[in-house]
Amino acid sequence: MDEADRLVSADAEGAEEQVIEAALRPKKLADFVGQERVREQLSLVLRGALRRGRTPDHVLLSGGPGLGKTTLAMIIAAELGQPLRISSGPAIERAGDLAAVLSTLAEGEVLFLDEIHRLARPAEEMLYMAMEDFRVDVVVGKGPGATAIPLDIAPFMLVGATTRAGMLPGPLRDRFGFVAHMDFYAPAELEVIVRRSARLLDVEITDDGAAEIAGRSRGTPRIANRLLRRVRDYAEVRADGVITRDLAQVALKLYEVDERGLDRLDRAVLESLMRKFGGGPVGLSTLAVSVGEEPETVEVVAEPFLVRQGLLARTPRGRIATPAAWAHLGIAQPASSPMAGTLFEVDDDADRPE
Repeated sequence: MDEADRLVSADAEGAEEQVIEAALRPKKLADFVGQERVREQLSLVLRGALRRGRTPDHVLLSGGPGLGKTTLAMIIAAELGQPLRISSGPAIERAGDLAAVLSTLAEGEVLFLDEIHRLARPAEEMLYMAMEDFRVDVVVGKGPGATAIPLDIAPFMLVGATTRAGMLPGPLRDRFGFVAHMDFYAPAELEVIVRRSARLLDVEITDDGAAEIAGRSRGTPRIANRLLRRVRDYAEVRADGVITRDLAQVALKLYEVDERGLDRLDRAVLESLMRKFGGGPVGLSTLAVSVGEEPETVEVVAEPFLVRQGLLARTPRGRIATPAAWAHLGIAQPASSPMAGTLFEVDDDADRPE
């Protein structure tokens, strides 16, 4: 199962979803829900620069997909009254590609680089000089006769986004004047987002209906909006169009998203771990085979959320189901299970023992 195929995937599914997301995005910092500390700090950075009449410091936004990094980049440009140029690390394969983008920026323009940690090394080194001195060296020719021609570029603001902050080189991180980490959202914040999106989509929803969807959204606005659209479909086709708690529960049961946001793959991993292996410990490869998936799929797609929810632990001896997992799935935990009375030390970097 690919991450993009899941209803609870935090990645954008395709062009249609991106269009819908664009219509639901807030346009001003004051309308952005959640990330209170980031919003306040970012507001000070932008207002201070505007008062001084200077381009703001470069901004780095880190955090998982679907948490609002692209939305914040768009808001930054809007708050500054500047155009936004959007690109991504994988799209810039050579230093010349980056030079072409930077040389066409107007003064004060905002450049948004998504997945900046995937920037090619030559482009990354060029970006260092561009961020600090607003200058790039364009190499003309090849071999011993090659010549570096300095090219001044207009002062610009770079907004970088990354889902893998640990993969970002130190020299690049140090050149950002403001670094912000985007946290997962609280259910109350997601309720506000769901109600706002419902208004924009012209969907009638009750407060408890919004709370039900928010509680199953894995702390991620993108997932909340996607679940809202699926529940809307159910409400319009099989009910009177009004989303209530009861209707949301029935609809999301149909879509196999339970009250904690687990989907079919998540539950399959936990059930296999508990029913076939007594709660573990069991190696990743063995666990993946038992659910008919590749080890990478289980490790990358299912495990992060299960670990974050405290339903699964990764230990030096293998994967273990926690007491919370037994309780959530309603399976009696045997006294012989590894976490019935003893807690193992959790190791996020554990090998894959068999």
